[in-house]
Parts: sequence; C-alpha cells; structure tokens
Amino acid sequence: MFNLGPLQINWYGFFVALGMLIALFLILKIGEKRKIQKEFLLDLFFWTIIFGILGARLYDVILELPFYLKNPGQIIKIWEGGLAIHGGIIAGLLVFIFFAKKTKISFWKLGAISVPGLALAQAIGRFGNYFNQELFGLPTNLSWGIPIAQINRPLEFINEIYFQPTFIYESLGSLTIFAVLIFLTYTQLRAKGSKETSFDILLVTLYMLSYSILRFSLEFIRIDYSPLIFGLRAPQVISLVMALVAIFIMIKTYVIQKKERL
Repeated sequence: MFNLGPLQINWYGFFVALGMLIALFLILKIGEKRKIQKEFLLDLFFWTIIFGILGARLYDVILELPFYLKNPGQIIKIWEGGLAIHGGIIAGLLVFIFFAKKTKISFWKLGAISVPGLALAQAIGRFGNYFNQELFGLPTNLSWGIPIAQINRPLEFINEIYFQPTFIYESLGSLTIFAVLIFLTYTQLRAKGSKETSFDILLVTLYMLSYSILRFSLEFIRIDYSPLIFGLRAPQVISLVMALVAIFIMIKTYVIQKKERL
C-alpha cells in the first residue's frame, strides 16, 4: 500500500485493521444502548482480537501444515494473509465464555452485541484477499471474473487468466448478514416488553447459521488447498457443525419458550 520509513503498510493488514476498528465502533454503540460499560467492552474486544488473530493463524497453519513445516518462517507473516475466520471465531468464542463467567454477564448478550460488527468486519476484511490475489475460485468466463497473476495460479490452472472472485461473494454475503442483524438489533432496542435473552440467542444463532450456509456453499468453487474430511473441504465440515449447533439451539430455545407460555 505504502511505506512509512522502514514500516511497510500492506493492503491486507489495512482492510483487516479497518474491519476491526469499525466493528469496535459498532460494538460500543450497541453496548451503550444495552447498558454495558465501555471499559468492559474495550477489554473484551482487546483480548478477543489478540486471541482471535492467534486462533485464526493457528487454524490456517493446521489446514496447510505441509507448507508451514517446509517454510516455518512464514508462520509469523500474518500480513501476507493466512487468517482463517473459523479459527478466529472459535478462539473468540472461548474468550467470550471466559468473560461471561468472570463478570456474570450473559454470554448470549455479549454475543448479540458483537455479531453485527463481526459480520461487517468480515465483509470489509475480505477485500484484503483481492490485493493478495488469494482465496479465489474456479476459472470463469463471466464478465466479473478477476485476472490472477500467473505466479498466484494453481498449477492445474496455470494457463487460465480469469477466476471467480469468491472473496467478493463472501464479502457481499457477509454484508447482507450484517444488514439483517443490525436491522433486528435496532428493532429489538426499540421494542418494549420483549425477552432479551431469547432475542440474543436468536441473533447469535442466526449469525452462525447464515454464515455457515454462505461459507459451505462458496467452498464448492474455491480452489485453494484444504484437507478433505469425508469428501468435504475442512471449512465445509466446520460450517456444517456450526449450522447444526445453531439449529439445535434455536429449536431448544423455541421449545423452552413454548413450555413457558403453557
């Protein structure tokens, strides 16, 4: 992107950092309306980012272990790409559980405050993949196919030029998820007499389910390396598990609510 003396600013890092900052702003705004102290949310955000980045990198290293075993020096170069969102979500989930138990604030409430910002950060951060020319999909003749430099093409597609911009598809999908979540959030904030806990569970599980469906679908056209599990790419398996967990929690919450109304 540009240099500041010896410091090199990369497009990938810029978009990831921009997504984080906008997410923080959104979390603080929603948290204020939900009566959560700003200082607490800053602490939560700080540790979530630290462990989220570590988790995202560790997950990517595990997925591409043969490459990193041959090139161990690449492990620390996160500015060149290689942050797997599923690893970040899992690590962030553990941080949220820890903070919820420590402070006695509902885990679901913390999650509901955060998922709109998370979806928006994902939408913004994906543009870093464009500048890194990574995580694109199959070759295409579609008018919106993007040219990929020969050095970044897989060997089996070395003679192809234009590829599916799967990272842009995911960005647009995440933006749509954000729009739905933020609409529901502000609708809930204006409502009176509704159950916060049930809504919080709905919002978090809706994010889990919708992003899982998005990611599961896009993996069919992505061509970056990923280990296969039962014939599916690893992110598809993780997405499938997340979706099933979300559906189970949704059904359980509905059943409990129905019993309470009887």
